[in-house]
Amino acid sequence: MQINQLPPAQQQRLLKLGISSAFDLILHLPLRYEDETHLYTIADAPFGSPVLVEGEVLSCEVNYKLRKQLNARVKDASGSLVVRLMNFYPSQAQQLAVGKRVRLYGDIKHGYFGTEMVHPKIRVGGEVSLQEALSPIYPTTAGMSQAQIATFIAKALRSTPLPDTLPESILAPLNLPDFASSVQLLHAPTPDIPTVLLTARTHPAWQRLKFDELLAQQLSLRLARAVRREKTAPKIKPVGHLAAQLIASLPFGLTGAQKRVLLEITRDLAQKHPMQRLLQGDVGAGKTIIAAVAACHAIESGLQVSMLAPTEILAEQHYQKLVSWLAPLGVNVVWLTGSLKAKAKREAIAAAADGSAQLLVGTHAIFQSSVELKNLGLAIVDEQHRFGVAQRLALREKGQSPHQLMMSATPIPRTLAMSFYADLDVSVIDELPPGRTPIVTKLISDARRDEVIERIAAKVLEGRQVYWVCPLIEESDTLQLQTAVDTHAQLAEELEGIAVGLLHGRMKPEEKAATMAAFQRNEIQVLVATTVIEVGVDVPNASLMVIEHAERMGLSQLHQLRGRVGRGAHASLCILLYTTPLGDTAKARLKVIYENTDGFEIARQDLHIRGPGDLAGVKQSGVPMLRFADLENDADLLDAAREVAEQILQTQPQLAQPHLDRWLPGRESLLKV
Repeated sequence: MQINQLPPAQQQRLLKLGISSAFDLILHLPLRYEDETHLYTIADAPFGSPVLVEGEVLSCEVNYKLRKQLNARVKDASGSLVVRLMNFYPSQAQQLAVGKRVRLYGDIKHGYFGTEMVHPKIRVGGEVSLQEALSPIYPTTAGMSQAQIATFIAKALRSTPLPDTLPESILAPLNLPDFASSVQLLHAPTPDIPTVLLTARTHPAWQRLKFDELLAQQLSLRLARAVRREKTAPKIKPVGHLAAQLIASLPFGLTGAQKRVLLEITRDLAQKHPMQRLLQGDVGAGKTIIAAVAACHAIESGLQVSMLAPTEILAEQHYQKLVSWLAPLGVNVVWLTGSLKAKAKREAIAAAADGSAQLLVGTHAIFQSSVELKNLGLAIVDEQHRFGVAQRLALREKGQSPHQLMMSATPIPRTLAMSFYADLDVSVIDELPPGRTPIVTKLISDARRDEVIERIAAKVLEGRQVYWVCPLIEESDTLQLQTAVDTHAQLAEELEGIAVGLLHGRMKPEEKAATMAAFQRNEIQVLVATTVIEVGVDVPNASLMVIEHAERMGLSQLHQLRGRVGRGAHASLCILLYTTPLGDTAKARLKVIYENTDGFEIARQDLHIRGPGDLAGVKQSGVPMLRFADLENDADLLDAAREVAEQILQTQPQLAQPHLDRWLPGRESLLKV
């Protein structure tokens, strides 16, 4: 079946469903099934689950008591039931005309009129043959009926060859069926198959498709890794003098975890192929100093380093910190962002091009085509999940296959890292620096807002500082901004004599910088901010964080925000203000953040609550989304897919391309990043 031969309107509807080929149709699997293979008598039909019954319409009337509804009584030889339709079309009333024989599919329950079916599926005419297989119910879109999508899928199944991409020698040890029969079964399962195996996706046919999907992903990532290893990067064999000077100048010592991670990075930099390492560390774990030491190794080897951050506030925090550490050692640290005045920007770009900028720190401005680096050897990307594939590719092309160090304070659970980041080497700083105080988290209803404001005043009297974060409202940046402005005005009025500042994304860069500098100098005691302060802000004297409408935020964001306090020696508190009523997901999230401070445990539970597709980083990772596999429930299949991918590439490499062509057509772009 050729999708491009369909009328344009139907092509557009299929595209909305992610369908652009016959094979996409074949993989458009049912959401659920209806069992119309068995006909019950009305008296014997079980309650509580969908059943098929048949009978003659005895009466049909529109009832206007309480609300308009259609009530019809249908009878067979064993008894009768009432069909109730609260919303109905004239055509449905005609279907239930007195004397007609109808077949009804739906739940039977006890109601006001006795045994009843509410809004069943109605088919006119009896004594026709029953379905031989369960009836699939597909995901669809406006303008496309179940019958249409089912017809398209049936045509695709008839016209598309489905040879197996995997031999029996791989399938048999895993007890997996062949691909063609698996797909056919999932589109038309026989009634003897327990429905629970289909809905829970544990039937062998489902296992086969999930395994194939995971295997394609693992093959793609391993091939991407192999392609990168064929590239040549500058070998950075650190002399170590500059790094030693930096470490000696610090007012703190490195933790054991930091030393271990540094050793891993140093080994990578000495290789002839580009390092591709993800550095994970919880909020405040000390990733920036690791990046600075790695930068020292590259600079001492005569190479340039770029450090990229997703927001100007975070980039400037890095810049100020790196200047304070490295400028006294003679390193030229240059600042480049889109908001720089023209003259300053020209100077920064010129310094990057002639090599005098040894360390270039900035935001997306570094991606611009006008920015060239003379000899980029190491590219550092902070909060890497905020950058898309094209952006990271643009950064790589600024140098001849530079080493890449990507940093993330959003911990990635092991199963997610094994799946989505299998092409990267991963280092983890799993130890916080000494002297950090644990953060106490409290959940407080918005109804007790006055008590929270009193607590703020008390904290300021103790000499401490406070963040008040306004909610992220995805639908409306304007509404978020207004919330921050209103909250700032309210707190400034209620906290008389206390300096209350305001920080939000619409402010000019110089205004943001001035506000943050004033907060760092304790000239502002309470900072009302939108979520622009989520990452990178480091004010050790701030020991109280209030997050308004915490129920609207994701776990990763709540954990990041909470990490803005507890950075000094003072006891720190994070108050999560919430508004009732709370939905189930919001309750689950707030319970997790209240009970846990370990970022990896929070990430693991976030994976459970939201699924991998929504976790920070995955949608932007450039790695295909998993449609069928579930990383929590299918960990055993993921392990098997990893082993088989390794086996195929080592002993049967000819199997890889057909499998990838089936599951990941056009995957070449993944090999470039």
